[in-house]
Amino acid sequence: MIGKSTGEEECSRNQRKQTLIDEISDRLINGDMVAKIQAAREIRSMIRNRNSAGKIRVKFAGAGVIQPLVLMLCSQHHDAREVSLLALLNLAYRNDRNKEQIVTCGAIPPLLKLLKFQTTGNLRELATAAILTLSASPNNKQAIASSGAVLLLIQVLSCGMIQGRVDAVTALHNLTATEEEPAIDLDSAAALPLINLLKECKMYSKFADKVTGLIRILSKSDEGRLAITNAEDGILTLVETVEDGSLVSTEHAVSVLLEMCKSSRSKYRELILNEGAIPGLLRLTVDGIHEARDKARLLLDLLRESTAEKRMSSSVVEKMVHEIAAQVDGSTVETAQILLQDMVQRSMKMR
Repeated sequence: MIGKSTGEEECSRNQRKQTLIDEISDRLINGDMVAKIQAAREIRSMIRNRNSAGKIRVKFAGAGVIQPLVLMLCSQHHDAREVSLLALLNLAYRNDRNKEQIVTCGAIPPLLKLLKFQTTGNLRELATAAILTLSASPNNKQAIASSGAVLLLIQVLSCGMIQGRVDAVTALHNLTATEEEPAIDLDSAAALPLINLLKECKMYSKFADKVTGLIRILSKSDEGRLAITNAEDGILTLVETVEDGSLVSTEHAVSVLLEMCKSSRSKYRELILNEGAIPGLLRLTVDGIHEARDKARLLLDLLRESTAEKRMSSSVVEKMVHEIAAQVDGSTVETAQILLQDMVQRSMKMR
C-alpha cells in the first residue's frame, strides 16, 4: 500500500507539472505581450528551480515555446527581449536539440542585431552568452560563422563588459574547435584585445588556452602577425606564456613565435630575441609536450646567429646557464650546459 501510494503521488506531481507547463506555454503562444513576458519569466524559473530541469527543457520545447520566444527577440520592448533571451538560454543549456531548434527558428539575426546596436545595459552581454551557448552545438557552427557574428564578437572583445569579453572568446573558440580547418577567419582587429586579455588572465588557465589558440589562428596571416607585433607587449606576452603557461597555451605561444620567424626571419628574429625568449625555449625543449619541444628546437635554430663570427660571449653563455638551471625544475647546471652547448653548436653551422 505504501509503494502504491508513493507511486500515485509521483504520478499526480507529474500531472500537475505537465498541466503547469501546458498553461505557461499557452500563455506564451496566445497571450498578449504582458502575458508573454510573464510566461517567459516562469519558463526560466521552472527550469532553474527544479531538480528535473533536463526533462522540463524537453517538455517546454515539445510544447512549442521556442518559436514564440525567438519572435520576442525581435520586439522593440526591452523587457520582452531580455526575458526571452534568459528563457532561451535556460532552454538551450545542456540540450543540443534545443540549441539547434533555436537557430532553425531564426534566432541568429535578432541576436546579431543586439550585438550590433545594444551598447548599454545587459542585452549585448546576454546576446553574447546566447551566441556562446548556441555555438557549442556542432551543427550550429557553420550557420553562426557565416552569419557575420565573428566581427561583432571581436567588437565585444574590445569594448564589452568582462563577462561579455570572456563569453566572446569562448564563442570564437567554439567556432574554431573543429577537426577540420577552422570554421572562421579572424580579422586582425582581434589581435590587440586578445593580447590584452592574455596579459590580464592567469596564463595557466583554460581561458588562456583559448585566447592563445585564437592568437595562433591570427598568426597564420601577414596582417595577423603584424597586428600581434604592433600590440603593446605583444611578443613579450607570448614569450612570457612560453615560460609560464599551461602545456596547451605554451604550445600555442611557441607556434605563434615560430610562425612569425618562419614567415620573415629578418623581420621577427631580433624582436623575439630582444624579449628574452631563449631561456623559455630551452626549458621547453626539456619539459614541453612532444610537439612543443620540436617547435622550440626549430625556433631556436631560426633564432641562432647565421655566422660563426657572431657567437655568444662566454659571459653571456655563463649567465644564461645559471638562468636556465634556475628555471628548469629539477635540472642541474650540467643539464642546462648541455642544452646550451647544443644550441651554440647549431648556431655555428652555416645555413
